Amino acid sequence: MQFCDRLLLENRAWSDEMRIRDPDFFSRLQHGQAPEALWIGCSDSRVPPEQLCNAPPGDLFIHRNVANLVAQRDPGFMSVLEYAVAQLGVPHIVVCGHHGCGGVAAACTTEQTGLGHVEDHIGPLRALYGAHQQTLAAIPNTSERVDRLVELNVIAQVDALAALSAVRDAPRPPQLHGLVYGTDSGRLTLLCHREIKPRPSPAPALSA
Repeated sequence: MQFCDRLLLENRAWSDEMRIRDPDFFSRLQHGQAPEALWIGCSDSRVPPEQLCNAPPGDLFIHRNVANLVAQRDPGFMSVLEYAVAQLGVPHIVVCGHHGCGGVAAACTTEQTGLGHVEDHIGPLRALYGAHQQTLAAIPNTSERVDRLVELNVIAQVDALAALSAVRDAPRPPQLHGLVYGTDSGRLTLLCHREIKPRPSPAPALSA
């Protein structure tokens, strides 16, 4: 069976099953979205957000890139963040990394990938590795070293989010959560949590 034929066949099977479970499901989705969270995850095909969270369509507003970076220079990322916070008013933002991440592994070596856009993208990861090089070098096992940088990266991205004006200046700033996904277990682990307090309203001007 050709790839596109299989996609369409699987889609029909899924949509038919959803209608059987809930006949009004797709009608409700047409009325708009109110997701519970913005999910910033890795593009890795083994880490599908809705499936690993058991979340139906409409629950998560999703942005994925290599190594789940808060890519402030990327208009695509920033537009997703801005829309999620300012327009949708999501109450939560999740940054989710995963053990065995190829993008993180590439940043743990001095070898270049030979891919220009990838190298530009993982530049901050290489800098993060340099900042923790002494600690990471003390981990003899390569996969464990990569997994530790995965975790440090999640925490760094949550900290980066907390510093952005798009998040801090929101009328109701979302709560930030850093998670790591174990590809060997299928389990999520909470690494960090940040709660940002709304900025105080300016005092009213005194009348003359």
